[in-house]
Amino acid sequence: MSATTSTGGALGGFNNLLVKIGKAVGGVVGTLYQAGRDTIDTIIRNILPFMAFISVLIGIINGVIINGHPIGYWLAQLLTPLASNLLGLLVISIFCAIPILSPVLGPGAVIAQVVGVLLGDRIGKGDIPPQYALPALFAINPQVGCDFIPVGLALGEAEPETVEVGVPAVLISRLFTGPLAVVIAWLASFGLYPSSN
Repeated sequence: MSATTSTGGALGGFNNLLVKIGKAVGGVVGTLYQAGRDTIDTIIRNILPFMAFISVLIGIINGVIINGHPIGYWLAQLLTPLASNLLGLLVISIFCAIPILSPVLGPGAVIAQVVGVLLGDRIGKGDIPPQYALPALFAINPQVGCDFIPVGLALGEAEPETVEVGVPAVLISRLFTGPLAVVIAWLASFGLYPSSN
């Protein structure tokens, strides 16, 4: 009888072990399954609409042709002559950071790409001193991420009231931090390039 009891106890212990392993595996599988559901839900609710919005903006910026060139090209041509002095760079920075324009200028970095190439070309030709390269980089980029702010807040599961206040707050803050970054970069550029003399 003691042998039967010990065999039953061993089977009971083995069954308990199997139950514990099963519960642990079930918990892991359940967690992974729920994570997958949450991921798909987030993609459908937040990321896909954002991608569609950005595609439309890039289509407008690249697709609306005036005199054989897209709108982004003409905006870049307008901004490039300002890049030869600090005041002009500050004007570019403020223009790119205007809260209504910055979410439109952000997608695809169209303005930053075109202006960056034109500035690089003019710096290479000697029309613009090389010490303006660093501040120019900050001047053409204050709009970076402005198109993603609402999606970032949505991904963080922010309340609608937070999004209503947070988006304008960040966009307006770029009006101050953009030109400030240009001035700091301008000060940091002193001594970066040896004089040609």
